[in-house]
Amino acid sequence: MKTTRLLFYFALAAAGLNTPVLAQGTIKIGELNSYKAQPAFLDPYKKGIELAVEEINAKGGVLGKKIEVISRDDGANPGEAVRVAEELITREGVAMLTGTFLSHIGLAVTNFAGQKKVFFLAAEPLTDKITWADGNKYTFRLRASTYMQTAMLMPAAVAAHAKRWALVYPNFEYGQAAAAAFKTLMKKAQPDVQFVTEQAPPLGKIDAGAVAQAIDDAKPDAIFNVEFGGDLAKFVREGNTRGIFKNRTVVSLLSGEPEYLDPLKDEAPVGWIVTGYPWNKIDTPAHKAFLAAYQKKFNDYPRLGSVVGYVTIKSLAAGIAKAGSTDTEKLVAAFKGLKVDSPFGPFSYRASDHQATMGAFVGKIALENGKGTMVDFKYVDGASVLPSDAEVKKLRPAGAN
Repeated sequence: MKTTRLLFYFALAAAGLNTPVLAQGTIKIGELNSYKAQPAFLDPYKKGIELAVEEINAKGGVLGKKIEVISRDDGANPGEAVRVAEELITREGVAMLTGTFLSHIGLAVTNFAGQKKVFFLAAEPLTDKITWADGNKYTFRLRASTYMQTAMLMPAAVAAHAKRWALVYPNFEYGQAAAAAFKTLMKKAQPDVQFVTEQAPPLGKIDAGAVAQAIDDAKPDAIFNVEFGGDLAKFVREGNTRGIFKNRTVVSLLSGEPEYLDPLKDEAPVGWIVTGYPWNKIDTPAHKAFLAAYQKKFNDYPRLGSVVGYVTIKSLAAGIAKAGSTDTEKLVAAFKGLKVDSPFGPFSYRASDHQATMGAFVGKIALENGKGTMVDFKYVDGASVLPSDAEVKKLRPAGAN
């Protein structure tokens, strides 16, 4: 049977067809994500991956080898994600793992990586636990965490001089982590703050009318929102209808990202202070180059997911080049302090907690030509909102580095 299979592949090779199973000189990267469950973010993310792979391979690859990304859907389920991760390693022979979107999925793969001693770059999941409480030697994370993005919003939250706050967040790890970070930071900055209601509907199942009414009934001065995707759209529409945002400061994670802002069109919540991605207004050489390359390849504008996918692969390529190998232990060592160039500018992966310092944009939502956009924005360097190495030592498990 083995001889027959080999003859089959040799026949394919002679015909000029791809033979990935026998491909020599490639570096295989295993990538898993919730593609079916979260297409708004992950379709652009996959395009970002494709662009990065194309650019890297066009320049000769890494260490003289082309890179190949093998992607799988994790079913938005922690158990399935672990099974897929195992399959990528044992059946596909990948050298490392990357990806995941939902925080509880990211945590499941983080745990898997620690147990199996496999290198894992968490691309998108935002929970602080990935690099702190549940962190391990083999896991690094790219995107600014819930703590980091909440800290970026704190100057605006404090400047509102609002005593009574309502919180609304999806009831899973990401939402819980963001709410906890906000309460901790607000109590530190404003000891007399009151949290008059917390609305935590299940992910993807928000009863937006009931949530909006409960918030209005609590009579808050301000609102902290962590909803995203379809839940955000429903909440915004009900909130607009009921007038619950009127004369109230709203600070919101992720709501300035085009994947979540664009579907709202002229219903975009004007005045919200948000983290996001004003893709058409960033006037830096690095971003202009990325934007031009992305638009040329896909005839579309990038979303934040596009940047995350692109920089994930660029990070892995930089790490492999620095390590001079795909050996797991050498990759771990290489990623500590690794410097990477991105469309947002250079950043690094901290040795202390394996968290990247890539930042985010903070600004206000406004309407332009009947569509939501970000104005009055600035880029906040992730390094400026992270705890010190000494503080991080208390947050991570012993032996995590």
